[in-house]
Amino acid sequence: MNSQLEMFSDNPEYDAFVEKFKPKKTTDDCYTPPLVYEAVKDWACETYGIDPDTILRPFYPGGDYEHAEYPPGCVVLDNPPFSILARICKFYLDREIPFFLFAPSLIAFSSRDMVMRMNHIICDASIVYENGAVVSTSFVTSFGGDMVAQTAPELTRRINRAVETIRRETVRKLPKYVYPDNVVTAAMLQRYAKYGINFFVRRGECFAISRLDAQRGAGKTVYGGGLLVSSQKAAERAAAERAAAERAAARVWQLSVREREMVLELDSHGSQ
Repeated sequence: MNSQLEMFSDNPEYDAFVEKFKPKKTTDDCYTPPLVYEAVKDWACETYGIDPDTILRPFYPGGDYEHAEYPPGCVVLDNPPFSILARICKFYLDREIPFFLFAPSLIAFSSRDMVMRMNHIICDASIVYENGAVVSTSFVTSFGGDMVAQTAPELTRRINRAVETIRRETVRKLPKYVYPDNVVTAAMLQRYAKYGINFFVRRGECFAISRLDAQRGAGKTVYGGGLLVSSQKAAERAAAERAAAERAAARVWQLSVREREMVLELDSHGSQ
């Protein structure tokens, strides 16, 4: 290894210095899942008679929407940086460029200068963007005539259907592992807590681990880390698993209002 590279290969201060210049992902980096974008595009094209071939997407990493080419008859349908949304809308409105843009629902009306110049299509849809941001999303558009605000139940349904499809596909792709009883993870403890099961591990009963030896060859890890516990504690975890499974499968019957009133009457007798 080059001696200069060796100098920086294990230098936390240098790593921190380099990290400052790496691009950070914020909610402005809301890369739209293709399935969601297509659902929105199809609805907009059907509703406003937009020709899909005329649609432009000027918002991409490194893109410059102010200097992009906008041929006659084009329509901008894209997910812009939310932090400068008002400026973007003004740019398109002033130049009479038709647009249909993603927008955060809760601040859709926040630009007092712009709010009366465009239509706000409010949906009940939370989109999980590809950078991990979850944003309650609606839309602002130059379409809609003199409309200033409206709900869009059908667009909401289509977006939510796309989001649910993505969620199911993501869950399906996640690997499912069965660990020995001697391994404890936070996800396991979370499940026990859900079903009212007390479980604890003391310092002398465990080692912290990031992976099992069997996982090394496959390049896998214990997600989030875990604990390798004693045989006694492993037996307790096995019992906790059985109890959680039983409680998860059990149907819980609830008292009716009438029955709760009867219980209160019994309680009142007992306090006399």
